[in-house]
Order: sequence, then C-alpha cells, then structure tokens
Amino acid sequence: MSVLTARSRLLAKALAVTAVAVTGPVRSPQVWRAPRAGVWLIKGRLTRVAPRTDDGIIRPVDIDISPDVMPTLGLTCFLSDTLAVEAILGSTRHEIRARGGTTDVAFHETWVLPPVVTVRSRPQMEGRVSPYARAGVNGMSVFDGDDRNGVTVDLDNGPGLILQAGADIGQKGPWSLKLDVRKIWFNMDPTFNGRTPTSDIDLDPRVVSVRLGRRFRDPGFPCPVVSPRPRPRAPRRAGCRARG
Repeated sequence: MSVLTARSRLLAKALAVTAVAVTGPVRSPQVWRAPRAGVWLIKGRLTRVAPRTDDGIIRPVDIDISPDVMPTLGLTCFLSDTLAVEAILGSTRHEIRARGGTTDVAFHETWVLPPVVTVRSRPQMEGRVSPYARAGVNGMSVFDGDDRNGVTVDLDNGPGLILQAGADIGQKGPWSLKLDVRKIWFNMDPTFNGRTPTSDIDLDPRVVSVRLGRRFRDPGFPCPVVSPRPRPRAPRRAGCRARG
C-alpha cells in the first residue's frame, strides 16, 4: 500500500508541475503579444536552402546542386498592425556536381548571398499563433567560387521572386518562435568551359527556417508607421439625444 501511495504522490506532483508549465505563460504578466505598428523584430534563424535544377542540362549527365544549412539574420519593421517589411541576410555554400550513369564528379563550389526583402501581410490575431504570408524579391549573388577537376564555371548574378508562408508562435515576454517556408524562383545562365548548357538552370530553391525572434519597440532607430491604429471612440453619454 505504501508503494502505491508513493507512486500516487509522485504522479500527482508530476501532474502539478505539468499544469504549472502549461498555464504559467498564460497567467504571467509577461505573456506574449502579437507585434503592433512601430515595432521591430530581430530574429536569428537556422535556414536550410535546397536548390532544384532541371534534368538533362548537359547531355548525357545532369547537374546536381547540394543543399546547405546556415545561420541567418532577419530584421522586420511593422508599418501597421498587419503589414510589415522584412530584410533577410545570410549566405550558403553549395557544391555543383555532374551525375549520370557512372559519372559523379564535383566541378564547382561557391557561396551564394541571397539578400531578401519581402512585404508581409498578417491577419490581426490575438492568440499565441499568428500566421502570415509574404511576397518579395531577392538578388542572388555568387562569390568565392572554386573550380574543380579541370572544369571552369561562370555563374551569373541576378534577381529572383520569392513567396513565403509561416507563423509566429508566441513565447513569454517579447520572445517568439517562428517557422516558415519560402520558395524562390531564380534563373541563371552559366557556362561550363565556355559552353552554354542546352537549357536554363532554374535553381528555384526551397528554403525552410526555424527562428527565435525578439520584439523591440525602439532599438535606437524608428520604424515608420504608415497606418496607425485608429483611436477608440469615446462612449456616448446616456440620455443624450440627437437634435433635430
């Protein structure tokens, strides 16, 4: 009986700790609130960039570009309660290989800097989960390329389009966890040993990010507000009637 009693007490303590962990952030005065107009969000993230290329670019082999995972930095300015502009800065390293039949040769490695600027639309929500959607542009810039195995590669820079969807998951105080998926459309016209491929290389990478963000009201420079929240109207006094 004493063993059952001890187990019951242990289970009761575990349930109590779990209840405190779940309800604590809700009862805390530091509960997370959705960002409003004039607020900055500064976010550190871990990002995976997975390029995709078309098959049959150089006959009889295909071109394969490796994915990469890197830390990136994001800065968001809320122009209104539901509209924000975000800039993302980060760099990833990718290896270009020729694959086909018995061929599997790496012939180039390069760093890619895709600075991204997007406009974000977020429904007005008061809950802990705040979904959003974005659209914008990015500029692919390759640098520090390294040719291998006797192949000379020339890669072009250029602009691309981006669509993004994600959600802010509120934590305690100014902190939030963010999950998002981006799709980038980017076409490059490379040459291999001076030879132009038989078709374009459409990288079109899929980008998945997990981020930790912190909200700032004024980090030292203002965030312009284009659509402030309207002030609430004063309640009418009881008994007042409109004059005819």
